[in-house]
Amino acid sequence: MRYFILLIVTIFSSINLSAQIYEIGVFAGGSNFIGDVGSTSYISPNQPAFGAILKWNRSPRHSYRVSVVFSELKGLDSKSSDPRRVARDYSFENNILEISAGMEFTFWDFDLHQVGIQGTPYLYTGISAANHDNYYFDNNGVRISENTTSWAYGIPMVLGYKTNIASHLVLAAEIGARYTFTDEIDGSVPDAEFRQQFSFGNTNSNDWYVFSGFTLTYTFGRRPCYCNF
Repeated sequence: MRYFILLIVTIFSSINLSAQIYEIGVFAGGSNFIGDVGSTSYISPNQPAFGAILKWNRSPRHSYRVSVVFSELKGLDSKSSDPRRVARDYSFENNILEISAGMEFTFWDFDLHQVGIQGTPYLYTGISAANHDNYYFDNNGVRISENTTSWAYGIPMVLGYKTNIASHLVLAAEIGARYTFTDEIDGSVPDAEFRQQFSFGNTNSNDWYVFSGFTLTYTFGRRPCYCNF
């Protein structure tokens, strides 16, 4: 969390508050996991997710964006379409706190200082870091905590659509997959080296998780003088 606060301070210290426009708001939706345990559906929210979001609209076509999202990822082999997973019947729940920073690109100009309702699809990507608990499954399929936590770094890939619903409010709907550089979130690979004999699943495929939901942001700041980049 201290890294997120430091990032916010750095952003605000580097911008001219009298010459730009910002958005601050909330995210609410659902999450689902894609890995070695649970359903293999790509978009199938089964747990609530909520968080906060901050944007600096650098031009009508792109914004810098920072977000914090919390959810409890859940995987159930019984919900899988793979009969081998159904027979295995593993399950897990893992609380994650994700911090993400990157850039949002709109398909066409989205200038909130223009009169009238506007809307545009957008893409967002950057970097993410999700803190999660570590555990593993023993030979009897019992989930055992390692009493440690790790950071799962990844790349968010988000597609959404946003529109202004009032003079200072922007509503957006988005679906965002996170590719991570770890295979530990679902317990298929233990964090501790001496427990590697309990690894299972496809060790060449890392974990994914998806956030699907809505953002509602409040805009503030004076009329911007956008730069040509």
